[in-house]
Amino acid sequence: MDKKELKTKLTQLQYSVTQEGGTEPPFDNEYWDNKEPGLYVDIVSGEPLFSSEDKFDSGTGWPSFSKPLDEKILLFSDDYKLRLPRTEVRSKNAKTHLGHVFPDG
Repeated sequence: MDKKELKTKLTQLQYSVTQEGGTEPPFDNEYWDNKEPGLYVDIVSGEPLFSSEDKFDSGTGWPSFSKPLDEKILLFSDDYKLRLPRTEVRSKNAKTHLGHVFPDG
């Protein structure tokens, strides 16, 4: 799906987060406190990424997971946008920005 199509499919916030590496507001986003059982999928491709069984309350205000369904479906890269290195996570097929890995989880 090209950028023009994505801009019509996604909200402005969803586009900012998934395509531009933006950040949802903590404690004020759709899934941070969701406790329903099921799968979390890539909003762009529909590919299943995480299970609700691996979701935990990290205290950050963002959905947090202890592991993906399969490590091979994710891309990990170094991110130096905030000076200190962080590990950014994207979906492998759609390249959707999913967030960052925190070592304290």
